[in-house]
Amino acid sequence: MKARLPQGYGSGAGNMQSMMKQAQKMQEDMTAMQAQLEQRTYTATAGGGMVSATVDGTHLLKAMEIKPEACDPDDTEMLADLVTAAVNEAIRKAVADSEEEMNRITGGMKLPF
Repeated sequence: MKARLPQGYGSGAGNMQSMMKQAQKMQEDMTAMQAQLEQRTYTATAGGGMVSATVDGTHLLKAMEIKPEACDPDDTEMLADLVTAAVNEAIRKAVADSEEEMNRITGGMKLPF
């Protein structure tokens, strides 16, 4: 008497090969998306637009714009805070976009990339 296995079991080699193809396709999609993400730019402002920072998809600062009105020699701490806030927000946008795109490809699986 032969034991009956649930559907999806029993053709191990075929299933393993299919899973390997899916994993390879996912890896290719992730690599392509990573290259696209690296080309994107993300801009954020702080202080009502007084400071603007732009980073790329690799989280490198590409541009910084500071309006003259933000430059108070008696309050350089405020300017530093605005710069920090703008840069951090631009990086946060880049990270969020990357996570969203990768989750779309991986179906929400947490994979290192």
